[in-house]
Amino acid sequence: MATTVSTVPGVTHTLEVRPTSDSHFSWLRTRMSADRTLMSWVRTGVSMIGFGFTIVQFFERFQGFENVKTATYAGAPRYLGMMLIGAGTIGVLVSTWQYHLIVGELWSDNYRVIAPAQRRFTPVYGLAAVTILIGVFAFFAVATRMT
Repeated sequence: MATTVSTVPGVTHTLEVRPTSDSHFSWLRTRMSADRTLMSWVRTGVSMIGFGFTIVQFFERFQGFENVKTATYAGAPRYLGMMLIGAGTIGVLVSTWQYHLIVGELWSDNYRVIAPAQRRFTPVYGLAAVTILIGVFAFFAVATRMT
């Protein structure tokens, strides 16, 4: 099956997809690679969200100790924590969108001849969605907390 692929306007390339075991397993490896990449982004996002929240909590508790000099910029840890939480959440959101586009391309008609018969969804979408919700919740919890 020959498919015309255009990456640059005015320039076309022909991509031939053959129904062989090599092509099929290449398709599967590409799909699993996309899953692993999204899982890596989720892991990084969880780390950033958790670290940002920890910074905020640590410095809020630290100010309550006796004999501790007040900070020059009291809001700096809070802003740093919010930036880390926001960056982790946005990173997972963007990578989930990119994953959606890649998987959509893999399931397109161009690769139908080598794709598995049934379209199976992996739990990576759910994990990414939960991570995004946790990040949004953590961001607004820190942003609305009065110090």
